[in-house]
Amino acid sequence: MTHESRTVSPAFPYGTVRFEDGTKVEVPEDWALLEPGDATLTRRVKAAGPTWTMKKKMGRRVISVGVWAPEVNIERVRAELAAERETPEYQRKLEAGRARRAREQDAYVEDFRGAVLAFLGFHERHAAMAEALADAVTAHATPVGSGTVARTKRIPVEQRAESAVIAWMRHQTTAYDDMTIARVKGRRREVRRDLAKRSRTLLNRYRRGDDAPAGCPLTRALAATKHES
Repeated sequence: MTHESRTVSPAFPYGTVRFEDGTKVEVPEDWALLEPGDATLTRRVKAAGPTWTMKKKMGRRVISVGVWAPEVNIERVRAELAAERETPEYQRKLEAGRARRAREQDAYVEDFRGAVLAFLGFHERHAAMAEALADAVTAHATPVGSGTVARTKRIPVEQRAESAVIAWMRHQTTAYDDMTIARVKGRRREVRRDLAKRSRTLLNRYRRGDDAPAGCPLTRALAATKHES
């Protein structure tokens, strides 16, 4: 049984797990829990086998909370990896990877900002506002690890840009963040949909080239953003 690589879930007390069929077992005495956080170490420990990957459900997601494996394997692989990471070759590889990711991020930020401007499509008389709004949305949405819709790869960049603009406006030009929304299924989605409709109506004014409405919330939000920066 311990020679298998399988998925388990945590059980009580510590040191026990449940297999997928519900069977509760004790972890072998000479095993240890490798906590998540170092993907390379985890991958190599799994390759050394055997391992039990421990997962649990968090809301709608299933996340890994560690890997049980023979302690001798974990310590050996950890030592080997630590020595490898001290070599000049590894450091050069690390720097090259950082430089590549920075270039990719810069390119993505540029592409995303262009998609935002394309979605806005403001009349030329409001070009300055379009540039300011694109800057504000891009700065908020594109940082790595921000967790915004701009970081997903599941939808085209054009849809990401549209969603990011509407989300930014929801938080910056409406009272959404201070609203008390009833805990009724679908109510929050309904509120967000209504606010999105208002935001699109406002954007259409600037697309047509209309004068800014009195007390325009978008104008105020951009002014506040500029003041903060």
